[in-house]
Amino acid sequence: MPLTRRQLLRATAAAAIIAPLVPAVAGCAPGEVVPKTQFGARLPIPPLDEGALDDGIRTFRLATQAGTHEFVPGQPAQTMGYNGAYLGPTLRATRGERVRVAIDNRLPDATTVHFHGMVLPAATDGGPHAMIEPGASTAPEWTVKQPAATLWYHPHPHGSTEKQVGYGLAGLFILDEPATDGPAAALPHTYGVDDIPLVVQDRRLDADGKITFDPAGNSLGTLGNSIAANGTLGAVLPVTTDRVRLRILNASAGRWFKFGFADHRRFHMVASDGGLLAAPLQLDAVQLSPAERAEIVVEMKPGESVMLRSFAPDLGRVNPPDAFGGGKDFDVVRLDAAASLAPSATLPAMLAALPAPADTTHATARSLTFSGRQINGKTMDMNRVDFTAAPGGSEVWFVDNVNAYQHNLHIHGVQFRLLDIDGNPPPPERAGWKDTIPLLPRERNRIAFRMPPYADAEHPYMYHCHLLTHEDEGMMGQFLVEDAGTAGSGAPSSHQHG
Repeated sequence: MPLTRRQLLRATAAAAIIAPLVPAVAGCAPGEVVPKTQFGARLPIPPLDEGALDDGIRTFRLATQAGTHEFVPGQPAQTMGYNGAYLGPTLRATRGERVRVAIDNRLPDATTVHFHGMVLPAATDGGPHAMIEPGASTAPEWTVKQPAATLWYHPHPHGSTEKQVGYGLAGLFILDEPATDGPAAALPHTYGVDDIPLVVQDRRLDADGKITFDPAGNSLGTLGNSIAANGTLGAVLPVTTDRVRLRILNASAGRWFKFGFADHRRFHMVASDGGLLAAPLQLDAVQLSPAERAEIVVEMKPGESVMLRSFAPDLGRVNPPDAFGGGKDFDVVRLDAAASLAPSATLPAMLAALPAPADTTHATARSLTFSGRQINGKTMDMNRVDFTAAPGGSEVWFVDNVNAYQHNLHIHGVQFRLLDIDGNPPPPERAGWKDTIPLLPRERNRIAFRMPPYADAEHPYMYHCHLLTHEDEGMMGQFLVEDAGTAGSGAPSSHQHG
């Protein structure tokens, strides 16, 4: 489908916006919105929150609140955060535990907290039906029944997700295995030392260092002119071990990243969205669309410095690439190794036993066509259930992007396996458990999974494009997981549940 005149105009505007793609640290040069970077600020590590045991339930407490944060020193910007001014703590729980997240909304606007990648009942998922009004509280509770993984949490209010995430509402949620032995124990695992959370976002900053959004819009939404790692521009990570594990989250609204190192050294990818890969995968770059995660392990030598860089991503048949967030390289965070480094364990040859994908022979097949801001020709309707499914039922989805620009797909409440792309095997970095996949132009992806085991005739799960402008503008659908005796019981609930 060729681009319309309106899309071309928007693309041209987007190219103008992203031209000065450099992090901000001090005053602007002529003609620049933000200045060129000087890397030197220490990378902040989000506080680790392991909750408190309350009658055997691991309980976390989050408060959504407004604040200020300085991307440019001396120039505070209005922001939002969980338990602070910007971003949120890293929550950590163990497989098999019962967890509760007590949430207080201290914002002037309603919000939700969605647990992205978590396999949990729909009533606790935090989608757009679970609104928390200003001054209200909720406390979703569930049992962790999935492998160790790097997940995350963020707001999901229909129509305003991009702005709430864009102002800083995001945080990681790490799941661990209960056992301390096995191959995974050989991976770097000391939080903040050799196991580093890395929340990467592009921010659109004005000349005063304040967060702005693209008022005209473009095919992808707001594309930022600066890059923040854990909320900091020009960040440096001091490294004290000979291997370091980076848990990378692309928390941007619309920008894609292709992470590698400036000296082109190879690294090992050990996990994707939903957990460990079968074996360490040696790569020189890994590409992440919005909401995707990758865990990588990089080796360092004493005294050296190396830059984690985003190279121009592969966006398929888009033209011009700059208008869609491609065509440029830029630096993200610098790793500075100490003069002497503590040794790490050798990476194991095998990491996890990945079961075969869900049965495709007897699965329910569904087709999803992504076009414009619609899925299967429909925009989101909070009162429409697009389909119902059986608890634990096998599913195969054929997902087509018919546009000349990129989308991606996220499904709530499940982890799935990518079977093929246009009939070809997926790249190995996408062969593990996924909850979000890229959809390049004119491309068909086939995925397989089992529906969540939790029947609920009232609360729906969502599926949508995770480019947040697309999501806000209606590129989303919803489904119910119901036992046969309750199917077709009615519209989804919009009540607040805890």
